[in-house]
Amino acid sequence: MIESIILKFKLLRLKTCANNILEVTELAKQKNWSALQITEHLLDLELEAREKNRIALRFKQSKLFEKPTIDQFDFMDLEFIQQKKDIILIGNPGVGKSFLAKCIAYAATQASVKVLFTTTMDMINHLIAAEADHSLLKKLHYYQSPALLAVDEIGYLPLGTQGSNLFFQVISARHEKSSTIITSNLPFAEWGKIFDSTTVATAIADRLVYNSEVLIMEGESYRKRTK
Repeated sequence: MIESIILKFKLLRLKTCANNILEVTELAKQKNWSALQITEHLLDLELEAREKNRIALRFKQSKLFEKPTIDQFDFMDLEFIQQKKDIILIGNPGVGKSFLAKCIAYAATQASVKVLFTTTMDMINHLIAAEADHSLLKKLHYYQSPALLAVDEIGYLPLGTQGSNLFFQVISARHEKSSTIITSNLPFAEWGKIFDSTTVATAIADRLVYNSEVLIMEGESYRKRTK
């Protein structure tokens, strides 16, 4: 009968139940568990394994490729994602904007949140390529679908007319629907240097600032300190 139960678990895609039923039945004999207790324990193991796999998938989808953390990082939780708020990190190069954005993004993956981390130029280049091969709607959905999108390094290069319009489409589609983290080396007053026009820059900034936490990061560059 045990072989039949294992087969049925596998048919139902309850892999962890199938892999652990022999061990659990032995444990049940020792602890004199009822059938309901055995069932509950097997299902607990299945749920735990699925959550672990889901977290691993979220990290893979995030494109972080590293697992940055800050010990006792308690001055910001992930409630902003539920509130669909944005976070804007502004400061000079080297003060830790990207690192902090990655820490928040990684923490979100560990909470089973769908996350995507990208640089501004990578996102724009992919969108421009998608526009050229007529797959723009699909690629826009790729950037619109995560519950948290982290866009790093806005301000190092101007985006031009096409890039500015595409960036606006991403931000506009996510506005009040999903959370976005932005890192920039330029204050809002200078965003006209990034985008094609002051009008586009203002429209993007208005959407980002409307429901957001803006953190101004100051201090000496960490990279300079280590040299």
